[in-house]
Amino acid sequence: MRVHLYAICWNESRMLDFFFRHYEPWVDRFVLFDDGSTDGSLDILKSKQRVEVRRFKRSNPDSFELSLKTLHDECWKESRGACDFVVVTDFDEHLYHPALGDYLENCKHRGVSIMPALGFNMVTEEFPDYREHLARTRTLGAPSAYYSKLRIFDPDLIDETDFAIGGHGARPTGKLMLPERDELLLLHYKQLGYDYPLQRNRFLIAGLGPIDLKNNWGFHYFRGNEEQTRLRKELSKILVDIRDPAYLPWRDHPEPRWWRS
Repeated sequence: MRVHLYAICWNESRMLDFFFRHYEPWVDRFVLFDDGSTDGSLDILKSKQRVEVRRFKRSNPDSFELSLKTLHDECWKESRGACDFVVVTDFDEHLYHPALGDYLENCKHRGVSIMPALGFNMVTEEFPDYREHLARTRTLGAPSAYYSKLRIFDPDLIDETDFAIGGHGARPTGKLMLPERDELLLLHYKQLGYDYPLQRNRFLIAGLGPIDLKNNWGFHYFRGNEEQTRLRKELSKILVDIRDPAYLPWRDHPEPRWWRS
């Protein structure tokens, strides 16, 4: 089983240990696009043997989100004929299944071409220790249809992905076959303590272009202290443990699921 991964990096030094600890055991090749990192991220990326670092070029100088969509829709096509699955993701998104290797092998054997993942907004009380494997140690998350995304698929069976802005949906074309049930999860590690998301959001605002601002893309980056407190209070009411065997995501995760419509 060969897997290639594509992602964009912009000052992600605090997340890199978590990211590689999660993906290195099962990803064979990383192609990472840097958007001008200045926090040491580049040095870490260049130290990795299976990582190819490229410069992220904004195809639309007035919009980060449109440029990212273009990249996500095109970058993976170079992996056709070279791997079984491609992952197109962000550094705070961890694809999870309790038996991931077996799951991917079974999907490949059955001809499954797209595996949209059920989204969870993961919540921690403090920023984790850099030595942790988050999917094992930080397992409380709020199920979220908004965070459900297509992040892994067969590049030889998909013609186009046509991701929505932010990846919150897609209109793939090609030989489309879904798994029988939705077992794959997408764990979004954004709410790592109280201060980290506020600091990260304030930083990401600087990357938005006039088109992004006009369309309210990246609206959550403008969340202040009061909104952050309210958000975490609401999330705390619906947290589940994704490793609890009694929790069956294909049954218990909320609708809608755009790929099952």
